[in-house]
Amino acid sequence: MDVLLKDMNPVIQLLVVMTLFSLLPLVFTCMTSFLRFTIVFSMLKTALGTQSVPPAIVLIGLSMILTFYTMSPVFDQMIKAGQPAYKSGNLVLCISEGSKPLKEFMLKQTRQNDLAFFVEKTRKNPPATPEELTMWEVAPAYIISELKTAFEIGFIIFIPFIVLDLVVANILLALGMFMLSPTIISLPFKLLIFIAVDGWSLIVKGLVESFN
Repeated sequence: MDVLLKDMNPVIQLLVVMTLFSLLPLVFTCMTSFLRFTIVFSMLKTALGTQSVPPAIVLIGLSMILTFYTMSPVFDQMIKAGQPAYKSGNLVLCISEGSKPLKEFMLKQTRQNDLAFFVEKTRKNPPATPEELTMWEVAPAYIISELKTAFEIGFIIFIPFIVLDLVVANILLALGMFMLSPTIISLPFKLLIFIAVDGWSLIVKGLVESFN
């Protein structure tokens, strides 16, 4: 494979590299920690019931900043791994070598049963080492694992807010206030409790530590 990449025409190499660069937004959103951050923050916003507060752009910006924070060691490794091939002028091999640290990161966060499914669909014999796994086998398994992890965290976040909604709804029902929406009454209490426990700090710290 390396020989094939090395002997590839420079013009074709450039076209391949440009195509791969066009996939960078997809790689950033689906193959980094950004996926977990943005899903959990979206579910937190839904659980709070604040609708447009905080704005979506703020949550996306926070997710991006935390992604660069948690992924900076991986990005450094990717740059160092791709430098030798880049100096030799082989851009395709540079991307191939530089993507290996990213694959290692995804493997650490991927569940074995998810990875086994995609490996079984593409191979007759299982790989002897993790290095033999391709990005096309690791990436979908990683995305599925991250979705499950993010939804598990979101479920845990939802529980106290749902309990508070039920308590407020029962109180309003006991007082005979059928026409008053429980969500309107419970929202200030949600915000008060969330601020009292320093919710943003707890969730951000927990998410960052979940990648260590």
